[in-house]
Amino acid sequence: MKQLTKWFALLALLLMVGGAQAADAVLGPGDILKITVYGNPDLATETRVSDAGTITFPLLGPVEIGGLTAISAEKKLGGLLESGGFLRKAQVSILITQIQNQQISVLGQVNRPGRYPIEGRRSVLDMLAMAGGIAADGGDAVSLIRKRNGTTTKEIVDIIGMVRSGELNKDLELAANDVLYVERAPRFYIYGEVQRPGPVRLERSMTVLQALSAGGGLTPRGTERGMVIKRRDVNGKQQVLDAKQDDLVQPDDVVYVKESLF
Repeated sequence: MKQLTKWFALLALLLMVGGAQAADAVLGPGDILKITVYGNPDLATETRVSDAGTITFPLLGPVEIGGLTAISAEKKLGGLLESGGFLRKAQVSILITQIQNQQISVLGQVNRPGRYPIEGRRSVLDMLAMAGGIAADGGDAVSLIRKRNGTTTKEIVDIIGMVRSGELNKDLELAANDVLYVERAPRFYIYGEVQRPGPVRLERSMTVLQALSAGGGLTPRGTERGMVIKRRDVNGKQQVLDAKQDDLVQPDDVVYVKESLF
């Protein structure tokens, strides 16, 4: 998790320094725009896109720009100013100061859960970085919930595996109203003659011996002999298994360390 936190910190820094441009963002209701026309300060205006996808612009009145990118809206406004005879050559610039219509929800075990605007292209790692990265209790994988053409899908993105392997082609591109949800990391429980009994974060490929270490090690009365794992099967029935040091611990396992008889 420490390496992943460094990755997110670097990515967040790149986002702040690079500042992805919003020129290719699609405009929609609630967006707040600052519009200027070169050489015509009287036409400068700050306006909000209405629920109908329109803005009110000096000389032109209501103009429909919903569904257009900022660049396309600039060209439309410039064309209307020229065709209306107001300006011979209109150079319009649109700055999106607040994006409301295109947002992604980042929820669960992240440091700053909430809804974040899409400014240009955004991927899973981009949005996790904007949300402050995965929290200490967060798991290694993220659920991506998307709705396309009336169909809702859920996909699991293995963040740790992707970063370790460098296979960033799995860093999926997101769209408006997508939801990222970071589950709490899986846990197991250890009790009996250990220094720190209780719930413990389950790391990947954790063995019984590593679980014992995570519990603080044995007490003076504890022994590694006779350890057991209490585990529920697919039907919910509890099994009691002899635990060997190299056995892998599974989510929700209960590891019991016995007291030495000698």
